[in-house]
Amino acid sequence: MKIIFRVLLFFSIAITISNIFRLDVFEIKNRVFEAYPKASTPLIVFLEGIGVLFGALITIHLMKKSKGATMSLFGTSRTKSILLIILPIIVLTIIGINSSAKLNPNIYGFIVAISIFIYCVFEEYGWRGYLQDELSVLKPWKRYLLIGFLWYLWHLPFVANTNIIDNLMFLAIMIAASWGIGQIAVATKSIIACAAFHFAGNIFMANQLIKNEFEGNSKMIAVGIILILSILITSKWPKSAEHIKETRHKK
Repeated sequence: MKIIFRVLLFFSIAITISNIFRLDVFEIKNRVFEAYPKASTPLIVFLEGIGVLFGALITIHLMKKSKGATMSLFGTSRTKSILLIILPIIVLTIIGINSSAKLNPNIYGFIVAISIFIYCVFEEYGWRGYLQDELSVLKPWKRYLLIGFLWYLWHLPFVANTNIIDNLMFLAIMIAASWGIGQIAVATKSIIACAAFHFAGNIFMANQLIKNEFEGNSKMIAVGIILILSILITSKWPKSAEHIKETRHKK
């Protein structure tokens, strides 16, 4: 019952705080846009992610009292985690991103990369840093199915788009991503490592800070480079006992 209470507490905090800003309940976005038009979108993106972070920090504190926590910011390798922070920042800075504010593409790429990575860390603190750790008692397929479903609900995609097929596809993506990033979490115990793969997915799905502002095929090139190098880095990570056990279970 304690696990159920903590999961419900986490999700309630995450969805309430995040969607206050996503749905702009207090019209904060309009007010910020009037005063600081260039800062409104980054601010709202951070505020959407902060609900997951707050929910995670509170429930991780409660979980530690009951069963301990296995995930951490750097996991089992600080060096490799730092490499995974630097990698996407370098890639987007070199490739560059067009800006409606007419900033230098390389400078804007640097700003966007840092902003998105911080946002991804906020989310990963919740979905992998807390929820996956909490649900480690479940069989993998049940764990990833539940995380993917809650992740889908947190986004409230059916509010903006009521098409059933589109929503089922998005749900499938969330479940698949929960499994994929979940494998990284099991292998590395690093929230940053999970954020690096989340980052690549964010670019591919056109994050609000990027939209369609890449030149030509540069978006796919960026995603490809980040994914390939991230996979190479994590493949060299010392495998945890949990990862070995989960791999054997599949066989």
